[in-house]
Amino acid sequence: MTDSNYEKGLELFREIYGPELASGIQRQIETGGAFGVEQSRWTLDFTFGAVWTRPGLERKLRSCVALGMLIALRQHDEIKYHTKMGMKNGLSRTELEEIFYTAMPYAGFPAAQSAKQAMLEAFAEMAA
Repeated sequence: MTDSNYEKGLELFREIYGPELASGIQRQIETGGAFGVEQSRWTLDFTFGAVWTRPGLERKLRSCVALGMLIALRQHDEIKYHTKMGMKNGLSRTELEEIFYTAMPYAGFPAAQSAKQAMLEAFAEMAA
């Protein structure tokens, strides 16, 4: 882990998911006793700090890529998180719907149906 990537990752995580979740993941990493603590550290350091902060793609486009892959993998919970993240990164609900439609012929209708449910849950949570 590089402190630079960790700090960049924590900053981005805080921006996307808010100070409460960011403080929670940071506390888990610092206390170190939780199951899977290294996965949380790698999430901040590598995923958010090294990949999501790279200059090659704007975050909105990176969200499109991530959502397409998650739809194909039928990752319900991650689709919910990334739907919210995509909106924070500038995607509109219409653009998210188009990502959903575009994934259908490549990932299949069952995967798309699962994604639709996850996206609708994310929209409902954001509206609450």
